[in-house]
Amino acid sequence: MTAAGSAGHAAPALDLAGLTHRYGALATVDHLDLQIAAGSRHGLIGANGAGKTTLLNLIAGTLHPASGQIRYAGQVITGWPVHRRARAGIGRTHQTPAVLPSLSTVDNMVAALWPHDRGHQRRPEWPGRRYRRLRATAMAALDTAGLAPHAHTPAGALSHGQRRLLELAAVLATRPALLLLDEPAAGLTGADRDLLTDQLATLPEAVTVLLVEHHLDLVAAVCGTVTALHQGRHLHTATPDTLWQHPQVAAAYPRPDRSVPGC
Repeated sequence: MTAAGSAGHAAPALDLAGLTHRYGALATVDHLDLQIAAGSRHGLIGANGAGKTTLLNLIAGTLHPASGQIRYAGQVITGWPVHRRARAGIGRTHQTPAVLPSLSTVDNMVAALWPHDRGHQRRPEWPGRRYRRLRATAMAALDTAGLAPHAHTPAGALSHGQRRLLELAAVLATRPALLLLDEPAAGLTGADRDLLTDQLATLPEAVTVLLVEHHLDLVAAVCGTVTALHQGRHLHTATPDTLWQHPQVAAAYPRPDRSVPGC
């Protein structure tokens, strides 16, 4: 196994053993062993086709492995459906922001919060009252994300960067224990990228983050450790500052000035 993370010897939040996924004869993830420590911020980099997004899909449950095991918070979840993983605390963003374009920005937030509403689970309430309570939570989250001025704008009318921030805000509002981020800074302006960095920096320490990103400055600002993938296999894990000291990483991915290879 490859231990990874910035949380010392904490028990792993995520333990991948021999994980393999294939498209026909092509192994997009190839017998991958990886541990992510609970509470760590862990980056995942590699060239196009290295298997990064496929790996996030396997963890989230939108793809199923050909072989291997996924253990999350001490439980084997390899066969769990997506909704069960989400309810267990696995949150995920996508390369293309997943929003409901015809709903307003605030109603996108409410829709994300609705199935995770612990208040309703403790004390059932009328839908209208429940909506107003969740809407107040949603407005607070939009304010933190810098989207409160667009609360009543249809999500489909937002810019790409705003839709990306909306998707992240919706996922964070569900209070995930494991947060899977697939290129969250793609399409963001410098100011929005700074806002994203600030949001990630203020996450509770208990939240484990697995970040796929091609902006090295964001990876370095957020992550204590980084894993390089190559052709679906684990290449090396180290801190952002020392990763390129490994000769195989340096040979496979010459270090750029401000970014690492994207998905």
